[in-house]
Amino acid sequence: MIVAMIDIFAILLIFVIVTTTFKVPETDQAALSIQLPESKTAAPMKSAEQIGILSVSAKEEVFLDAKPLRLGELAAGIREYLKEKPGRKLAMRADEKVSYGFLIKVLDALREGGVQGNLSAFTQTTK
Repeated sequence: MIVAMIDIFAILLIFVIVTTTFKVPETDQAALSIQLPESKTAAPMKSAEQIGILSVSAKEEVFLDAKPLRLGELAAGIREYLKEKPGRKLAMRADEKVSYGFLIKVLDALREGGVQGNLSAFTQTTK
């Protein structure tokens, strides 16, 4: 009697595991965990144009469209990126725990890489 019940539970367990849906990342950036700073005055993006995303994690790791780059390689990586995709705008996602000094180094590397004008930044809206 107990053996038959164990078989039924095993089949039910297999059924639940097979039919469970797993969360699929929405973008390449989903694998990178970043806690964005909050802003009361931030405005949503108005245009639906494609933008490049520069992410800076709390561990001071830099990613350009999910491609990891070291700080020393960032200027060259930006130059190459802008050659491949001319006219494409960049936006920055930086964790709120990143040091101010590291962000200044990242911004300097962006300037060296040829980024001109305003750089948009992602924030969270205040609840």
